[in-house]
Amino acid sequence: MARLTDYRVLTFDCYGTLIDWEGGIWDALQPLIMRSGRSDVTREAGLLAFARCEHRHERDSPDLRYPDLLARVHRSIAEGFGIETSDALDEAFGASVPLWPAFPDTADALRVLKRHYKLVILSNVHRDGFAASNRKLGVEFDAICTAEDVGSYKPADANFEYLLAHLKSNLGMDRADVLHTAQSLHHDHVPAKRFGLANAWIDRQRLSEGGSWGATEKVEAMPETDFVFFSMGEMAEAVKAEAG
Repeated sequence: MARLTDYRVLTFDCYGTLIDWEGGIWDALQPLIMRSGRSDVTREAGLLAFARCEHRHERDSPDLRYPDLLARVHRSIAEGFGIETSDALDEAFGASVPLWPAFPDTADALRVLKRHYKLVILSNVHRDGFAASNRKLGVEFDAICTAEDVGSYKPADANFEYLLAHLKSNLGMDRADVLHTAQSLHHDHVPAKRFGLANAWIDRQRLSEGGSWGATEKVEAMPETDFVFFSMGEMAEAVKAEAG
């Protein structure tokens, strides 16, 4: 049975895993909801609408930079709820990524993990958006791969092909060295298993216990997971315990 310390590099999804994207998304939707005066647009409904719209736009516009994609997502959410939006509101939502907060356990956990692994980001956002988020994460990553670099969005194969090629050429890491660490089953764990990667599920939504899908698109079949933790802090403690 594999141990956490069998791996040499952790490849991370960022948003939903390290950064509280659901909190950030919901906050960024407030100007639209306030403008509408609608009291029936709940957090659950707003995040579900985001999940559906983001998936569609990422699939249909893989070369679009994430702020522009988010602006389209915002307009689609507004249309879905029958709310009037504006270019300014759409653009403000698209520019909101730097405002999304880190989870309280993230920075301390990453500092622990940095002592045991190379740390690499595989994110669906743009370079500038991640750079702003990175200032909240407390560590220097060994490599950063964004959708802007690849020209497509996870769960596309191209993103994982790019990651594995980069790990091999720049860090000398093979597939067996990698533990892909993420919250999203849709964006990360389904394609990670397709590529034969070991994975650690940071199940912040407690989907394994029947929790809500939130801002993440549902998957048809649950992928296998090698490790399951409910927070990054829990994963860091498990690594410390193994490493002694």
